[in-house]
Amino acid sequence: MLSRSLTLFFSVLMLATFVHARELPKEAPDVSKRGWWWYEKEPEEKEEKKEERRDARKVLSLSDHTPEDLWNMHPDDFQPLLMAFQKKAVMSPTVENVKEYYTIQDIARRKALAFANVAALVVQKYPELSLEKDYPNALPGKAAKTREQSAEVGQKIDQSKESFALLYFYSPTCHFCAEQNEILSFFLEKYRGWQVRKVDITRNAGLAEQFRVRAVPFIMLIHRDSKDFMPVSIGVVSLADMEERLYRGIRILGNEIAPEAFSMYEFERGGGFDPTAPLRIKEGSR
Repeated sequence: MLSRSLTLFFSVLMLATFVHARELPKEAPDVSKRGWWWYEKEPEEKEEKKEERRDARKVLSLSDHTPEDLWNMHPDDFQPLLMAFQKKAVMSPTVENVKEYYTIQDIARRKALAFANVAALVVQKYPELSLEKDYPNALPGKAAKTREQSAEVGQKIDQSKESFALLYFYSPTCHFCAEQNEILSFFLEKYRGWQVRKVDITRNAGLAEQFRVRAVPFIMLIHRDSKDFMPVSIGVVSLADMEERLYRGIRILGNEIAPEAFSMYEFERGGGFDPTAPLRIKEGSR
């Protein structure tokens, strides 16, 4: 009796489902639910396409191109030809096929060498295009650049103590915060007069949420006049890195530089590491 009742129940349910399905309007098929995950095979590649590739491998020969043709060939044409010879050599690694590939590869290498040689000539002939004046290769030059960077960073931080302050979010149980505390002490000893407010997130969760603090230690730079702020670091950060980030943050919040010049030092203005220098030179020549 029970089995007959169940059979009748499922029969009525299937009939209701069928009638309901007939009443629903047809919708556009969901094309996103197609493909391999829905056990549909990708359409097989047509045989004529495979045959075309076989024929191409057979007729591809370096004898069809002179060295002059290859040397003067447009890069958009040369690159697929180079790849075709490579694929041919990999597909059928005969001595002749591999030799042809290395021959055309040698053309590419020499073409790149020619460009590099001309580039070296241009940079030496037109020194304004060289970065040697901005990024010296000699050790004494590198040392001088480092000293100039450090002096500028330190001076900017020292001069900004009246306009900026730091929020330091920490937790008493955070071992990383203990390390950052020492680094922060070095900072305060070096830059006397900077105001740093320490915020225990276990006691002041509201302020931490206001600044979207999700982990500690977390250092935030605050602009006193505009109330703008900018994260300095999350996690333990060295004193040197902290200084660099403060320097850039101060200049951004103070509207001294545009975002595209974020990593530029002031002494680099107008040089090779000033992204908008050519635009200003062009405007000045008008």
